[in-house]
Amino acid sequence: MPELKRPGGELASRPLHFFWVVDCSGSMWGEKIGTVNNAIQEVIPEMVDAAEDNPNAQLLVRTLKFSTGASWVTADPVKVENFAWEDLEAGGVTDLGKAFELLAAQLTIPPMSDRALPPVIVLLSDGQPTDDYKKSLDKLLHLPWGKKAVRIAISIGQDADDNVLQEFTGNRDLVLQANNATMLTKMIKWASTVASVVSAPASRPNIVDNGDSVPIDPTSSTGGNGPLILDINNIPDPDTDGDGDVW
Repeated sequence: MPELKRPGGELASRPLHFFWVVDCSGSMWGEKIGTVNNAIQEVIPEMVDAAEDNPNAQLLVRTLKFSTGASWVTADPVKVENFAWEDLEAGGVTDLGKAFELLAAQLTIPPMSDRALPPVIVLLSDGQPTDDYKKSLDKLLHLPWGKKAVRIAISIGQDADDNVLQEFTGNRDLVLQANNATMLTKMIKWASTVASVVSAPASRPNIVDNGDSVPIDPTSSTGGNGPLILDINNIPDPDTDGDGDVW
């Protein structure tokens, strides 16, 4: 399918969908959910600045929460410059499978465009699924956009099931450890920067040459320049010394 053009021959921007998927179960009550709310509110202006630097991509943000069941906080994709974070509250169980079901429904064509850049999904969870999540996750990962998505998980506290989170990301390095409020804030801010990596124009170098890099998508969004690589050397050190109480 040929690329759409703006008047004057300029390439039209390609949609980039960014999903916050947040565990709002009872164990997230208090400092954990408060930290999530504050950190994402703080990072939105940085995402806006990154989007302004790349007119070739249109960053669209949505929030999905799950506890007892799952629901969209943001019903429709919102341009990042118009996005306002709604504070989440915690309570209930951890129906992660329900969240995967809702997410999978949005990663088909339509509603996704075949012109879109690989979506970015950031999953935050502090516990273990209380429903049968495997069937929903398998469906998500077998969708074309599910396979191509950049999938990052933030493991909150020592009770989080990192094996489940690795099933989601497909890569242990993309399960980020956050055992206190300081680290959770750092991980949220790091994860939010991935959108600017994915949306890098084809003319800009997008392969990071180091031994600790993760291929994102070998076929899409790079304009034929080869794999897009996410540099994981810049992930904050999960060491908690001096960073406050450990969850």
